[in-house]
Amino acid sequence: METTKKPPGLLQGKFVFKKLPNGNLDKTKFVCTLCNAELVYCRSSSSLKYHLNAKHPLADAEDTGPSIDVAQGKSRVRQTNLFECNRGKPVSAAQSARLTNLLAQWIAISCRPISVVEDDGLELVLQAATGDPSYKLPARRTIMRRIHDQHAAEKAAKDVKMVEATCVALTGDHWTSVNNDNYLCVTVHLIDASWELHSFALGVMKIEEHHFAEACARQFLDVANQWRITDKISTIVTDSAPNMVAAGRILPFEHLPCVAHVVQRAIVMSLREGGFDGILAKCRKVVGHFKHSPANSDELNAQQASLGQVQEQLVQDVPTRWNSTLEMIKRVRHNKDALHTTLSQQKRNLALPTNAEYEKLAKLEKLLEPCRYITELLGGDKYVSCSVVLPALCHLQHAMKITDDDPAYIVQFKAAFTTDLNQRREKLNLNGLRAEREPVWAKLSELVKGEEPALQPLVEENPEPPKKRTALLLMGSDSESDEETPVDNTVERYKVEPSASLEQCPLKWWSEHTAVYGKMAHIARKYLGTPATTVPCERLFSLAGHIVQKRRASLSPDNVNKLVCLSDWWKKEK
Repeated sequence: METTKKPPGLLQGKFVFKKLPNGNLDKTKFVCTLCNAELVYCRSSSSLKYHLNAKHPLADAEDTGPSIDVAQGKSRVRQTNLFECNRGKPVSAAQSARLTNLLAQWIAISCRPISVVEDDGLELVLQAATGDPSYKLPARRTIMRRIHDQHAAEKAAKDVKMVEATCVALTGDHWTSVNNDNYLCVTVHLIDASWELHSFALGVMKIEEHHFAEACARQFLDVANQWRITDKISTIVTDSAPNMVAAGRILPFEHLPCVAHVVQRAIVMSLREGGFDGILAKCRKVVGHFKHSPANSDELNAQQASLGQVQEQLVQDVPTRWNSTLEMIKRVRHNKDALHTTLSQQKRNLALPTNAEYEKLAKLEKLLEPCRYITELLGGDKYVSCSVVLPALCHLQHAMKITDDDPAYIVQFKAAFTTDLNQRREKLNLNGLRAEREPVWAKLSELVKGEEPALQPLVEENPEPPKKRTALLLMGSDSESDEETPVDNTVERYKVEPSASLEQCPLKWWSEHTAVYGKMAHIARKYLGTPATTVPCERLFSLAGHIVQKRRASLSPDNVNKLVCLSDWWKKEK
């Protein structure tokens, strides 16, 4: 039986005896086959191993043949590769713990599956980055424990903000996952003592019961109790679904329907009344012809390139996707020639809009563009959006004003839009969202009378007012001090306060006037923190959709909640 021949020398041939000129071997000295270094042999391999660890930490037994061929007397030196040059010390326990934390944070922020820690390729990347080929990825349980710990730490920081806040506003909506599971998404919005607006997720909770009004109201109260903010909620913003509207009546908070939903519903009703259904149906068929066939799409792209146009995909409108109808119209009109040429070459009997219908689409595009601007403006959560509602609705009313040059179908569209918007606008019952000034000032006076100053001024108490505003502070009284000024005079002072420039943020203005208007500043903080739409919840839906997938059906509702919240919190801290 043939036996495997052992390599000459010690440590699998990495060291061989020194060869003398006469051909004999000097058994008191060894030569390293990797670098030709000469070492004294003391009948122990300890010094040889030390040399390997210090000079050749990545020496591989299968790749390190003898650099000095004893039998033939030939020398062969292997060059150290780049990976060996970058080889450092093994990853310490502290470094390993930090890598584990970063992996958990990456998984949460980027919505990666937990099973990514079982990827051999990721392990090789980290081994190359750390220079430690012995580094092993943490187990899935370890990652989940770190995610739970990180969620607990971040939630504690959010709890501090909740404790410091005097009033908060919530947005809420339901979302159905790909696994047909229902979740309630809730976000919170508040203005802190420094007049900075904060918005973040409170939770994404799986719901097992039907969406009756009582159940929806109880779910919101459960979230509020979990965060201990029941007595601080001023407003809840939801869509205009009947169950949500009924839940708003049950809850002891003010309810504001989503203004973006109001505008979107007005658009849908106006398209139907304006007689645009037939033209839009043609556009949908044309778009579907190219969207559902990669070959057709490639032919359209080639035709766009031949016409010197930018290659762009057509957009299919979706009822639940705001402004998608406008984007579909813009793409169809912009690619009119490319569409006609491509369909002619394909000899498809597909009806395209006529020239007259293209003119209608052009007029419709001009009408929908202000609506797109308003929905995007009201959907922001990094600035005050509630105070923009009334000017935004007035802007839409002006844009939909009927003129003598309007054709009949535009008149029908504008009339239907204005009528539907006015009807829905009456349901926007948040204080201050009224066009009449006097009722607003009267309501503000009532709020000031019943309001307790809950915040300490950001500047010294009783500051000396600027000289140019002395007359404003003393108006309505000949001898009263500022502390003795009646509530009505406080409101009057605010009414005649020189208005800030259009570029100045309301929060910045109030941060400079907190000490002057004590109670009114608290009211401003209460209502300016209310978002105008439920768009923050819609963004949570998109985020949750990346996490709750069919391949991740085994994720527990608790893990879904923590992953979505962590991703939302960390992204907004950037």
